[in-house]
Amino acid sequence: MANAKLGFWTTTSLVTGNMVGSGIFLLPAALAGFGGISLFGWIISALGALSLAYVFASLARKIRGSGGPYKYAQHQFGDLMGYLVAWGYWFCIVTANAAIAIALVSYLSVFLPALASDTLIATLATLAFVWILVGVNLMGIKEVGRVQLFTTIVKIVPLIAVALVGVFFMQTEHFEPFNLTGDSTFSAVSSVAALTMWAFLGLESANIPDDEVENAEQTVPKAALLGTLISACIYIPSTFAVLGLIAPETLALSNAPFADAAALLFGQWAYYLVAFIAVVSCFGTLNGWTLVVGQVPMAAANDRLLPKAFSKLSRNGVPAFAIVLSSVLVSCLVLMNASDNLVEQFTFVILLSTLTSLLPYLVCTVVHAVMLCTGKASHSLTFASGITSLFAIVFSTWIIINTGFDAIFWGCILLIAGLPVYVLMKLEKKKELAKAVK
Repeated sequence: MANAKLGFWTTTSLVTGNMVGSGIFLLPAALAGFGGISLFGWIISALGALSLAYVFASLARKIRGSGGPYKYAQHQFGDLMGYLVAWGYWFCIVTANAAIAIALVSYLSVFLPALASDTLIATLATLAFVWILVGVNLMGIKEVGRVQLFTTIVKIVPLIAVALVGVFFMQTEHFEPFNLTGDSTFSAVSSVAALTMWAFLGLESANIPDDEVENAEQTVPKAALLGTLISACIYIPSTFAVLGLIAPETLALSNAPFADAAALLFGQWAYYLVAFIAVVSCFGTLNGWTLVVGQVPMAAANDRLLPKAFSKLSRNGVPAFAIVLSSVLVSCLVLMNASDNLVEQFTFVILLSTLTSLLPYLVCTVVHAVMLCTGKASHSLTFASGITSLFAIVFSTWIIINTGFDAIFWGCILLIAGLPVYVLMKLEKKKELAKAVK
């Protein structure tokens, strides 16, 4: 049964909704130890995200089809690079889904305190939300779009409220010293940018289900740019307001920083309201990423770089096997980190997810630069386009370096682990061609 395609606003909500979720609602706690200098990290990551959105908008106009980063890498550099990008990006989404589910349960602990103190209960709750949204996604892409549009509208209201009102109640002593880390300004800003870039992952969300979008050639580029711009305009002032409202030592221990900030501004009722909206927000974000996690391996499988099962569609027109297997991996990652507290789990997983997404981003920026230089891009090479493309390359490289040794080590292990699968698929394809010749 075919499903109706996604329109412009639904596609834009997929981009914004996939970004505005666990990152913005839990990141203030992770940034508390940096102090006011984190504002500069936010600004740099926002500029980097906008440059990347520009790259993806340009690529979407020239290279058509679902798959996003995989499709662009495979088009320019062939099967091996396309496969590595698909494999790495797939695991990026798997790790992202784990982080989002953890953040969802973190905010849910406002209503159920046992979730903050009992790791077993928290783990079971995290797994439950992962699989509830697998069920939603198996119903079809139109249902996913409706959930995404609704939750995106709901989630941005409290963020805007905290930003607009909180700016009048910030306490300057919470920004003293401006750099709490004791490290150099460059080192501190670099570390913040690596963390805050997590909140912008998803800027390419419109590119991935390209075949499921109405008038994709026009809709996808506009949605990528507008969705990223909306997110940046919400992220920076709202996070800065929270940093100014709550003392760093208190904020660092908070499982629900925006709810705590709302309570200071509006009273205890706002604490519970914002916590509820944060749960809805993370729920919507996890919903959108559960859709995306099936699309990337499906695109690779359509090109015979992953087993056929990944490309098989259910009667509702969704890659059911890819979604289910991916969610099994999400569940495994949640279980592997079950011994840490929620903020520690979140911090490690977002760095790993940032790394495994920035590698595909870097490849795509190089694809775009090559197409610009060879005259194959959707627009001609100008000073502005050249500078934007170069900045996207430098920014992606810089963030990769600053994710830290642990994230880089495990990210490389994940990429290497995918090579045997690639070799097996190539051997199988070679055997089939030999049979066909006979």
